[in-house]
Amino acid sequence: MATMSRRQLVVGTSTLGACIAAHGRASLSAGSDDPFDFSRPLEGWETVSGDWAIQEVPGAAHNGRALVQRATPKEFNVIVAPGGPYSNVLVTARFRPMAGRKDASGGIVFRFSEGRYYVVRANALEDNFRLYYYARGRYMITTASIKAPALGQWHKLQISANGDRIQGWLNDRVLVNERDSRFDSGRIGLWTKADSITAFDSITVVPMDG
Repeated sequence: MATMSRRQLVVGTSTLGACIAAHGRASLSAGSDDPFDFSRPLEGWETVSGDWAIQEVPGAAHNGRALVQRATPKEFNVIVAPGGPYSNVLVTARFRPMAGRKDASGGIVFRFSEGRYYVVRANALEDNFRLYYYARGRYMITTASIKAPALGQWHKLQISANGDRIQGWLNDRVLVNERDSRFDSGRIGLWTKADSITAFDSITVVPMDG
């Protein structure tokens, strides 16, 4: 189980504040010409695996519509967003785990390149919050013990990748604060596992200075 010192918490909060300050300078979020506006047809996204589509979802931010991954036989389901690649980036998204017997997860993919990537994910069926890397297989970097996010409710995910420092938040609580340098740049995306039926909306991407 990952533990976090007071100093690490301050570092995480400071990094988040700096990223929010940078938001006004350069960001991608839902707007009239933005791929994260799910009230319009999905354009520019690349499905790596899974069954992804825009659907009506209760509580969704964009006229009641969100990007939904439906259950598939694939072990991992990934869709990559337009834009990038990014080396240093802050990504925020809401996810709503709706159903799943084996898994009910949602995650943010980052530094995706040639099928390799990092992912921070939460699971409504498990009491943990985890950072993995994927390179012809999934490998856990760190885990934190949490109360599982409730099924059928919206939750906020956030990641920050700045150099080799990777941080992750669930519902505005910093839970991951690690250093890992195996991947240094790539695109961002969304992730689920196995039979998860999960909705995503309110995606914001903020490139950061190195």
